Amino acid sequence: MANYVLVYKGGGGMAQDEAGRQKIMEAWGRWFGSLGDRVVDGGNPFGQSTAVGANGATGAAASGLTGYSIIKADSLHGAADAAKGCPILSDGGSIEVYETFQVM
Repeated sequence: MANYVLVYKGGGGMAQDEAGRQKIMEAWGRWFGSLGDRVVDGGNPFGQSTAVGANGATGAAASGLTGYSIIKADSLHGAADAAKGCPILSDGGSIEVYETFQVM
């Protein structure tokens, strides 16, 4: 099995009230639970960001990334199938799936 990074984009963000936050966290907990031991790193949401250009200039990051998780899967297709149950998808977000390689 290889590791795959799930990169989250968009979504509605964290709810403003406690009941809404609890509902969101429960949905993520159910999804992570359905993945079982395939979860390598549950990840974290992203905060503020900046982009750094080849000339060293910095500016606003345009990608809109909002977080990540790392899972194990037999293939890119298998990782993408596992991502289909992620709560961010029902909240208007999307997921990009990338295979990682160990170089050492």
